[in-house]
Amino acid sequence: MNEITTLLQQLVAIDSINPDLVTGGAGEREIATFVANWLEQAGVEVILDESAPRRPNVIGMVRGTGGGRSLLLNAHMDTVGVAGMQRPHEPVVEGNRLYGRGAYDMKGGLAAIMMAATQANKLSLRGDVILTAVADEEYASLGTQAVVKQWHADAAIVTEPTALRLCVAHKGFQWLEITTQGKAAHGSRPDLGRDAIVKMGHILVSLERLDHSLRAAPSHPLLKSGSLHASVIEGGQELSSYPERCTLLVERRTIPGETPEQVETEIRELLEEIQRADPTFLASVKTTVVREPFEVAEDEHIVQTLSNQSEALLGSAPEIVGDTMWMDAALLASASIPTVVFGPGGAGAHAVIEWADLKQVQQCSDVLLATIQAFCA
Repeated sequence: MNEITTLLQQLVAIDSINPDLVTGGAGEREIATFVANWLEQAGVEVILDESAPRRPNVIGMVRGTGGGRSLLLNAHMDTVGVAGMQRPHEPVVEGNRLYGRGAYDMKGGLAAIMMAATQANKLSLRGDVILTAVADEEYASLGTQAVVKQWHADAAIVTEPTALRLCVAHKGFQWLEITTQGKAAHGSRPDLGRDAIVKMGHILVSLERLDHSLRAAPSHPLLKSGSLHASVIEGGQELSSYPERCTLLVERRTIPGETPEQVETEIRELLEEIQRADPTFLASVKTTVVREPFEVAEDEHIVQTLSNQSEALLGSAPEIVGDTMWMDAALLASASIPTVVFGPGGAGAHAVIEWADLKQVQQCSDVLLATIQAFCA
């Protein structure tokens, strides 16, 4: 068994469930300690930085001699929960697959950057290599938010699983809360009551039309279009009363070029249209969370360097793709760090059966090392 497979086994064996997702989750403290010790034993300078209490990031510094470009490598240490899994933290190797929680999302990518950074430490580079093993990506991304406040680089690579494809764009999302106002009254007095839940029905129908119209007009070459869906609805107090309030939580997936202001305006115009048809309709909307979409130009230097090194090592140019899920790449890009996503393959993110492709974990690390040599020399 080669060194990187052993490393991935050790990472998967550590419970690092995000405690904001699962009550009582172990968090990142134990895995951060392991990552820090492993890097230090390989001669890499390590900084432990708490993004939140008992939620440390590990920063590994491979310092160059000066005058070269710096490169930041990013992978998250936390995982989602393990409900329904059998022995999720007992990694099993079958053929070319390593099974276990986090193997694919994204401890395979974490192992790849750890191995690449330690190999880079043996080179005489002019530029710095900054490894960032971060906390909390699966919930609020506190880890990478803390990183961009303290460290900067000329470029970054996030090793989320892409099956060795170059991901140059991903969607963002915006969470909105829509509330309709009714009037509480006894169920026998329709003359006094106004049903907030029934009023919300008009909004649901209009949201479905808006979603259809968004997806009918794709405008991004990789990501196609934005979309939206109703996520959670609550309202009413008892069967014999008119509900005075109904609240709907909506998720709007966004593509580059769509702004939070634009998204909220879409919803406000929808509410205004309903109100023009029904003067008794009262509703409001507010944004609760925004995560911006991400995009990097295909001719950006780090994208071209990574593509060239991948082609040289693997025999063909990597496919250029976009992804529907949100990643920490957006936070790095918003801090003016040109960023690309490139990681090993596998399957089962957030699923009961999860596995990493061991060959691609090794290939990813090899391509990263070649990219470091070319970019930071």
